[in-house]
Amino acid sequence: MKNDKMKQQYRVNEQIRVREVRIVGDNGSTVVPTRDALNMAREQGVDLVEISPNANPPVCRLIDYSKFLYQQKKRAKEMKAKQVKVEVKEIRFGPQTDEHDYQFKLKHAREFLEEGNKVRAYVFFRGRSILFKEQGEVLLLRFANDLEEVGKVEGMPSLEGKKMFLYLAPKKAGEKKKSQQARDREAAVAEAKETKKVQPQQAEIDTETPANGGLFANAKISADALKKLTETEE
Repeated sequence: MKNDKMKQQYRVNEQIRVREVRIVGDNGSTVVPTRDALNMAREQGVDLVEISPNANPPVCRLIDYSKFLYQQKKRAKEMKAKQVKVEVKEIRFGPQTDEHDYQFKLKHAREFLEEGNKVRAYVFFRGRSILFKEQGEVLLLRFANDLEEVGKVEGMPSLEGKKMFLYLAPKKAGEKKKSQQARDREAAVAEAKETKKVQPQQAEIDTETPANGGLFANAKISADALKKLTETEE
């Protein structure tokens, strides 16, 4: 059936009824009357195959028609094999998914995106759990943020019946970037290093005031960093 469809795409020999054609081959191309082109095909024991009917004049090749169809079929098969098949993988949550289950599904979603697949994450609200739809939206937004390095959001969370959906597409090569959480973490670490450099100078000025250095200062830095990360996750 496929070969029949392919045969219908090309005109061969006497089916070519234009005045002249352009013959292409390994040695270049030349324009000749169609009658002469048919005689050349007969002399060589091959067919006159029209490969580009919309050109002026139409472009033809002198080749065995069966061999030509085989080459076209092989080329189409190779092109199909090179095409990346994108699948949509589903990740299901409940409105009160625990942290362990969340991290497990986050890992799988990351793998799906890295393989070039799309991810459709959704929160299913069973019965009266629809009252927690805002909690489900927060969960999906956190999910998108945690996958920012490998996926891009195709649409904000939307409620459809008892399900709230979020769609993620894989990022192209070279498109990856650090998440906001990672950038905030690096900023917190840099701030902590700068503070540690200042602490010895403060200790020389006032060694009797524990609030100027030591464990209290480190605890404050950690608290500030934790606050930034919490705000980012929210």
